[in-house]
Amino acid sequence: MRRTTRKRSTLANRAIVASAALILGGGGLVAVNMNASAHEGQSGDQAKTKAAGQQMSTIACPDVSLSLPKDVPDRARAEVDRELANLDTQVTEAYKRFADSKQAIEQDASFADNAILGPLKSKRVAAIDRISIAFGRAGDKPQGLEKLAPCALKADDNAPDTNAGEGGQDGGQNGGDQGGGDQGGDQGGDQGDNQQGGQDGGDQGGDQGGDQGGDQGGDQQQGNGPEAGDFVDINSVQPNVAPANGNGLKANGQGGSTGTFTSSCGTNPNNLFNSDNLIVAPGVDNGAHHTHDYVGNQDNDAFSSDEDLANAETSCTNQGDKSTYYWPVLRVQDGKDEFDAAEQGGGAEGNIGTILEAEQAEIKFVGNKQGDVVAMPKLLRIITGAANAFTNGDANANASWSCTGLEDRQLTDKYPICPQGSKVVRTANFQSCWDGQNIDSANHRDHVDFVQADGTCANGFQAIPQLQIRLVYNAPAPVIQNGQVQNPFAVDSFPEQLHKPITDHNDFINVFDENLMNEMVECINGGQQCQ
Repeated sequence: MRRTTRKRSTLANRAIVASAALILGGGGLVAVNMNASAHEGQSGDQAKTKAAGQQMSTIACPDVSLSLPKDVPDRARAEVDRELANLDTQVTEAYKRFADSKQAIEQDASFADNAILGPLKSKRVAAIDRISIAFGRAGDKPQGLEKLAPCALKADDNAPDTNAGEGGQDGGQNGGDQGGGDQGGDQGGDQGDNQQGGQDGGDQGGDQGGDQGGDQGGDQQQGNGPEAGDFVDINSVQPNVAPANGNGLKANGQGGSTGTFTSSCGTNPNNLFNSDNLIVAPGVDNGAHHTHDYVGNQDNDAFSSDEDLANAETSCTNQGDKSTYYWPVLRVQDGKDEFDAAEQGGGAEGNIGTILEAEQAEIKFVGNKQGDVVAMPKLLRIITGAANAFTNGDANANASWSCTGLEDRQLTDKYPICPQGSKVVRTANFQSCWDGQNIDSANHRDHVDFVQADGTCANGFQAIPQLQIRLVYNAPAPVIQNGQVQNPFAVDSFPEQLHKPITDHNDFINVFDENLMNEMVECINGGQQCQ
C-alpha cells in the first residue's frame, strides 16, 4: 500500500486525545419523521428525544464558536481553542454512546435524554464555563453562552416521511446563486429546499427510508453514511451556474482586477496526512476527527508554530509559496484498510476505505470584479465551508460538487454520480474580503467575508486575492439498487456528520514570501496570468 502513516509530533504527550466513535452496527438509526429543522437552534425544550418510533441518526449541538466575540485576547486564545476542540470531542464521545445504544433508545425514548443528552449537556456547560472564565481573566466575559449547552438527536434529512408514498425524492436540482456571481452572497440561503431533488423516484424512492441502515450492499459501512439519498445523477441536474470565462473566474467575474496567479503544489506528493487542524485546534492531537490531505507546506500538524511553517519545505514548484492548503480526504468505502484503519481520525471514527488521491489539484488566486486587490497579510488563516454543516445548519456551508464536462451544474448537499468518462470535481472558492487588521478571529470566520453580489466588500473590508481550489478525482461511480448504495465515495467527516457532502470544507494559511505575494497582487491587478 502506497500510503504512509501520519507525521506525529514529538509533543504528542501534551495532546488531548479524543475517544473513538464507532460505526453504527446492525440496522443503523435512520430518521423517519423529524419535525425539528437542521437550520434552527435547539432550545432546552426542543432538545428532547422524539418518540421511539421516530428513529434518529445523529447528535446535533449548537456551534459555540459562532457566538464568541470577534477578538479573543491573546491571554485567552490557547484555552479557548482547547475548549472548543474539547466540545467537539465531547460530541464524538456522545455519538459513540448513541451508536452503541440504538436498541435501548428504540425501546425507551427517555434513555437518550438520561444516558446521552443529559451527561453531554453537563460536560458542555463545564467547557463553556471555562471559555467564559478564560475571557474574563483577560477582559469581559461573553454573555449567554450557557444557552448553547443543550444538544438534540437529529434525524437524517434524506429519510422520507412515512406518509411520503412511492414518489422518492423528486425535487429538481436548483443551485440558486452559488458561484454564478457571488459565491458567498446567498450561499447559506435555502440549500435545504433547493438541493433536495434530482433523484428519480422509480430508482430511489419507495422503500429507501424503511431499511436504510440495514444491508447496504457491497462493503459499505452500515449506519454511519453516506446513503443513497446523498447521491444524484449529475445528468438530472439543471445548469445552475454561469460558465467560467477564459481565466476561470467563476466567482468574481470579468471586470476589475482580471489577472490570475497559479501555484502548482502537486496532489500531496509526500503522503502527508493527519487528523489535526492547526487553525481550529492548535495543540490538540486529532482535533479534526477526520484525515486531511496536505499540499504546500510540509510541516503542518497541530503543534506547528508560525516559525515552523516559515522554515518548512514546500511541495509547491515556486519555493516562495510555503502556504499550507488542506482538505478532508475523499474515500471509497470498498472494505479495504488504509494506513489509518485502526487510528483516530480514520477507521476508529468511521472514516473507512481507500483514500483517493486527486488527479489534479488546481490552486489559483483571482481578482475582484470591482477593482484592485491588496496583499494578504502573512499567516492569514481562512476556512471555507463548514465541517458541521449537517447538524448545525448551512449558514457557513460552501461545498461544491460536480463532474468534469458538466461543471455548470454544481451541487452543495449531494454527491454527483458522473457519467462514464467524466470525473468527480470538488471546488472551493474562498472568502476574498479581509477586515484589514486580523489574521484570525475567534470563530475563524469574522475576519474575512465573501464579496457582495456586485463584487464589493462590506463593512469597510478590503478585497484580497480570492483563492480557488479545484480537485479532480477518478472516483468509481456508486451503484444504487433498491434504494441502497454500494461502494460509495464520501468525504471524511466528524463521526456525527455522517459523511454528508455539505460538510466539505477547505483550509488555508498564507505563508507566501512577501515579495512573491506582492508579485501576485501586481499580476492580478495588471490583468496578467502568472505562476
